Amino acid sequence: MAKSARKHNATCTPADLKKMRQLAKEKLSARLAAKELGRSTGAVKYKAMVEGIRFRFIDQPAGVQLKLARKAKRAKKK
Repeated sequence: MAKSARKHNATCTPADLKKMRQLAKEKLSARLAAKELGRSTGAVKYKAMVEGIRFRFIDQPAGVQLKLARKAKRAKKK
């Protein structure tokens, strides 16, 4: 049986919270942030709510979110 890449019942570390805040600033959705962190979407949304982190683009298609993320990264490089 293949192992899951997700962290089941693992507490969020300060590094996870820092990464979550960074991803929210990059305007990624909670779904894509969950993929980056290796956690479920529900876990990321709940932790974000508790910590006061706001993911803005939750219901947009993945292509739009990735396009916005690339655009933000290019703007940072300039």
